Amino acid sequence: MQQDIKEKLKEFKEESIELSASHQNKFEKLLMSEMHPQKSKKKTFKWLSIAASIVLLVCLGIKFYPTKKTLKDPIENTEKQITLGNISPEFNTIETYYVNSINLEMSQLDLSEDNKDIVDGYLLKIAELTKEYKKLTKELNTNGVNDVTIDALVRNLQLRLKLLQRLKKQLNELKNLNKTQNETQII
Repeated sequence: MQQDIKEKLKEFKEESIELSASHQNKFEKLLMSEMHPQKSKKKTFKWLSIAASIVLLVCLGIKFYPTKKTLKDPIENTEKQITLGNISPEFNTIETYYVNSINLEMSQLDLSEDNKDIVDGYLLKIAELTKEYKKLTKELNTNGVNDVTIDALVRNLQLRLKLLQRLKKQLNELKNLNKTQNETQII
């Protein structure tokens, strides 16, 4: 039953297959159509592009059309206001330092239900100081730059930072006190 493949191949005779004369032409056309597909003609929507341009121009015209201003922009008012940082580069450095330090201390506060009353009390004092700082800035704008107002502004910033540092210290003491009480209760 087993037959050797070599013996089978000896009996095999190769048939000669002849291709048609137009076979090569058909193959080339097929190859060209596969390799280089013809681009379909794009539909032109010239009217759509014209309409889009008109809409764009109308929108830009509405946006930049000059109008009569009845009220002054609040942006203009803030630019003309004198602040501690606008007086000199040194005061700008001082104000930036204290404001950044205050923001850093505020972000590092550990708030919980246990210390809510303490934190609220300090935050009320800081809110009052912030209102006073705004009043002093208005005074600086109305009365002009003077040493008394500048000194009051700097002391206000210092006091807010000291209050936040004191609050942080009290929160740490309260946290440590709670830990020691918990440890003594466990023992």
